[in-house]
Amino acid sequence: MSLLQKEDAELDDAARGESFTKGTSHVVVASVVATILVSLAIAAYVILGEKPPVVTGEILGVTAHAMHTESAGTDANGAPIPQESFDQVYVFTRVRLHNQSPGPVFLSSILTNASLADGVHSSYAASASDYDRIFLAYPDMPVTHDKALPLDTTIDSGQTVEGTVVSAFKLAKQNWDARKDLNYTFAFRYQPSVVLTPRVAVVDR
Repeated sequence: MSLLQKEDAELDDAARGESFTKGTSHVVVASVVATILVSLAIAAYVILGEKPPVVTGEILGVTAHAMHTESAGTDANGAPIPQESFDQVYVFTRVRLHNQSPGPVFLSSILTNASLADGVHSSYAASASDYDRIFLAYPDMPVTHDKALPLDTTIDSGQTVEGTVVSAFKLAKQNWDARKDLNYTFAFRYQPSVVLTPRVAVVDR
């Protein structure tokens, strides 16, 4: 091979190397762009595919009343029986719920959840009739007797309902005062549950 041929061969190899390097950089850029486009497409699909919650809501007020109760120590016939005592906290919650779906939704239960030192304590809200009976059993209850929210409420499309529910926890006031968190789980038939956290302070009465 002549010197001229050798130089030509070296030039051809260099040109091919430069061309290969340019091609590789184009492939890398194209891969990055394709990855970004795919990521954006997936994000758009997720965002557009997400449906808004069927029901929105707000906790309008929370009032707690601690009670220490002692039994009479006698049965219905007046015979003496061991006296019992226990502590409990009634939690009255005024709530607003709004149905933003195209069809009706059916409330089935409400759970009050308090995070205490030993874990989460939950209590189902009483029925509307039991809510009213509390004020008959305890006429001196220092809580406003508002309109109850029935647990079997049907909320039509676009409708907003308000009412008060009550839950009871069998624990001492100091344990209730030491709670770390408080929220509510609203269960609906055929729909996901809705969890609401109060943005208002709990009032103790």
